[in-house]
Amino acid sequence: MSAKRACDNWDNAECEGAVGCPPRCPRFFDDRGAPLLIREFCDDDGDDLVEMYASLGVESRTMGIPPADGDALRRWLTGIVSDGWSLLATRDGRVVGHAAVTPEGDSEPDFVVFVRRGFQGRGIGTELVKQVLAYAEDRDHERLLLDVSPENERAITVYQNVGFETVERTGMSRTMELPLAAPVVEECQRPPADRYSSH
Repeated sequence: MSAKRACDNWDNAECEGAVGCPPRCPRFFDDRGAPLLIREFCDDDGDDLVEMYASLGVESRTMGIPPADGDALRRWLTGIVSDGWSLLATRDGRVVGHAAVTPEGDSEPDFVVFVRRGFQGRGIGTELVKQVLAYAEDRDHERLLLDVSPENERAITVYQNVGFETVERTGMSRTMELPLAAPVVEECQRPPADRYSSH
């Protein structure tokens, strides 16, 4: 059995964490029981990330992002990954979700989350948001901000369920924020055994 196969079948419900663990356990199961891995973006991921975004339909684009044009998409991705930090959700090595936080050095950065068509509605976006919260606090950010289209009810519900609150509304967008001193951030950083035992 390969190490990759063993990792895919690993049940982390009893994991209590260890020295060197990331801020949140990188392994999780989506709402259909499929194992996924969350990891940090590396330079070799560029083409896979472009391919994921190119697969999105018009219904997944909001407020002009991600750009639909291939060259504009590459420029946008280059900007957000070079100015900030990113996490990827992968299934069998395939990128199925992306969260980007930018600018990296800002105490109150913005972030975006997108999930590949065919993988939406499975809890992957929610897990990416929780991962972002855990990593952002670990990187000394003070709060996270995001802009979301008022019509994107699914995303708004995800953000509200995690703890984001609306701080500004305009006709085209809703600005939401979450201070990283909020209790939900500590909950996101707890080892899986602690999180599972409290439910």
